[in-house]
Amino acid sequence: MTTTIGATVLGYPRIGPRRELKRAVERYWSGAIDAPALHAVGAELRAATWLDLRDAGLDSVPGNTFSYYDQVLDTAVLFDAVPQRFRALGLSEVDTYFAMARGHDHAPPLELTKWFDTNYHYLVPELGPDTEFRLVGDKPVAEYREARALGVTTRPVLLGPVTFLLLAKGDRRLDLLDRLLDCYAELLRTLAAEGVEWVQLDEPAFVGDRSPDDLAALRRAHERLGALTDRPKLLVTGYYGDLGPALDVLASTPVEAIAVDLVAGPVPALHSLRDKTVVAGVVDGRNVWRTDVPAAVAKAAMLLGTAGEVAVSTSSTLLHVPYDLDAERSLEPGVRERLAFARQKVREVVHIAQALRGAVDAGRALGVTPRRDDHVRARIASLRPAHRERAPYAERAAAQQARLGLPPLATTTIGSFPQTSAIRTARADVRTGRLDEAGYVARMREEIGRVIALQEDIGLDVLVHGEPERNDMVQYFAEHLDGFATTEAGWVQSYGSRCVRPPILHGDVSRPAPITVPWSSYAQSLTDRPVKGMLTGPVTILAWSFVRDDQPLAETAAQVALALRDEIRDLEAAGVRIVQVDEPALRELLPLRADDHAAYLEWAVGAFRLATAGASPATQIHTHLCYSEFGEVIDAIDGLDADVTTIEAARSKMEILDDLRSTGFGRGVGPGVYDIHSPRVPDADEVVSLLTAAVRAVPGSRLWVNPDCGLKTRGYAEVEPALRNLVTATKQVRASL
Repeated sequence: MTTTIGATVLGYPRIGPRRELKRAVERYWSGAIDAPALHAVGAELRAATWLDLRDAGLDSVPGNTFSYYDQVLDTAVLFDAVPQRFRALGLSEVDTYFAMARGHDHAPPLELTKWFDTNYHYLVPELGPDTEFRLVGDKPVAEYREARALGVTTRPVLLGPVTFLLLAKGDRRLDLLDRLLDCYAELLRTLAAEGVEWVQLDEPAFVGDRSPDDLAALRRAHERLGALTDRPKLLVTGYYGDLGPALDVLASTPVEAIAVDLVAGPVPALHSLRDKTVVAGVVDGRNVWRTDVPAAVAKAAMLLGTAGEVAVSTSSTLLHVPYDLDAERSLEPGVRERLAFARQKVREVVHIAQALRGAVDAGRALGVTPRRDDHVRARIASLRPAHRERAPYAERAAAQQARLGLPPLATTTIGSFPQTSAIRTARADVRTGRLDEAGYVARMREEIGRVIALQEDIGLDVLVHGEPERNDMVQYFAEHLDGFATTEAGWVQSYGSRCVRPPILHGDVSRPAPITVPWSSYAQSLTDRPVKGMLTGPVTILAWSFVRDDQPLAETAAQVALALRDEIRDLEAAGVRIVQVDEPALRELLPLRADDHAAYLEWAVGAFRLATAGASPATQIHTHLCYSEFGEVIDAIDGLDADVTTIEAARSKMEILDDLRSTGFGRGVGPGVYDIHSPRVPDADEVVSLLTAAVRAVPGSRLWVNPDCGLKTRGYAEVEPALRNLVTATKQVRASL
């Protein structure tokens, strides 16, 4: 059994190299397989991960990083933080778990929001003063036993107790800390009895700004857990940034090891670390570029005089990167040679640890140059403030109403409609040559016609073409812009069974030809009602891609914005009267430290305005944001200067309305009234209740009615009745205005 951490990673992907878990979970939801079959897939994936990590040469293999949906949900279930509405369903353990994630009948699911500044989403625990934590599960222990039976000794990974409470929803959550620590202490004693030597406690909440009370809770938690006599050794991690004052706090507690993110934060220099193992996170866990090994070795070596022992790891869990670069067969050699996915990053960690010990040579620094486009750089250099300004909103609103003639409480959807098996088959067939381009266009036009007719029949005021031609809202644009590469198997979990393939932004960005114009103009030709042109905004394209790291994000965002500006110009020329530029990731990229907010928001808002400010006053610009805490960026949302902003609000029961009311938001807004991430179909009364709350905060002339997000992941059996209920409810509330 190891007594040191050595070379390790802080977590690993769990969906399977070929999305085996996604398929198994969705088959279970559909009734195609039973619970034992689902658990068998989970066991196979866990075993493959542990054996791969051991055989790659890691000295310490993380365990308990597997989840059927989300690690925060796992923690809530482990400690019996299950709201009564789910207990009352009388379901099996696994079905109660999925009900908390997806909802069931009239029991709405837990809220879903972004995990720090990543594109992963977690389920928000619901806690109250009467919450009674109990250790009711054995997942960390059971998975340790599974690995041991395979000959692999793992280091169980747990979400830290203070981060769990801070991520939860409820008043005075930290008052529950002592109750929760009782459960953590019981679990640590159980793990120690199993022979576990190390346990990892993740406390990433402390790389952001925290109050003195939060820091005091961190100290109390880890002093108490560290003082236990019958426990494993404790590794506390803080990733996605600099631990700041929390590092001093942790250094003063009895924990044996602290992991620091040296990709997003500086090398610490604390004398109080001399009796600690410091785990140096020098391999980027969130991006796909190869590590500059000599630079990483030098950075880790700076800790040798500070720490009692230095181990080497990734900067964060590898949950955020694809499995294996070797699965990619079509990447350009000049791009491929710059990349490392999860499996390659494990090898880098092992190599750096060996080089730090002097067992191998560190090698040479990377010497690659990203693609440059002189025309793009000349356009950026020529930009002036006027390129980011539109006419005053009052002037725009009058011109748009005269052109569109929309009623109060105008109804619409966010963009995508369900992606049927026939649509996915057509896209696959055109990629493999089984379907020619003309045949593909005909199939997509047939689907667009069907979606337009359905929306007219339902009675929506502003229509969409349904986006059948798009595999993903970011990847689709990446496939049509220069400067991007896309992968075949580079899947990354976004939430639950939802996986995406983030594009790789490796060079200067430009638009060689119109992207969406043929589809949008065709859809508009089928109806007299306005059809929105649908674009993904520059910040979201960056946030949901693996972005080059050789220049400031602001410059890359401006390049993407200019490409979108050109697309909006061509949509207008084709007769499109409304253009939606989605920015769901605006809040996601907000830095975790308040001191860094202003600089980020300046370029992020500026990029959106650069993309949209070339539009005519009579062209209505929409934007969409979802699944974030918007109150923190409400001024920035206002600064986008969109004519209409649609925002996720159903799961949070319209909490955003207080922010809108307090800031005097003065343009069109559509707080979502239908949670599309749940299979539940809201009835008309439920929508009426949400709209009634909304009209108290926003005049009907500026209030829009829409789902929370796109409908791509739902089926028509859910979507059609939900939208009909939405229209019925809107007519009822509209009549009362």
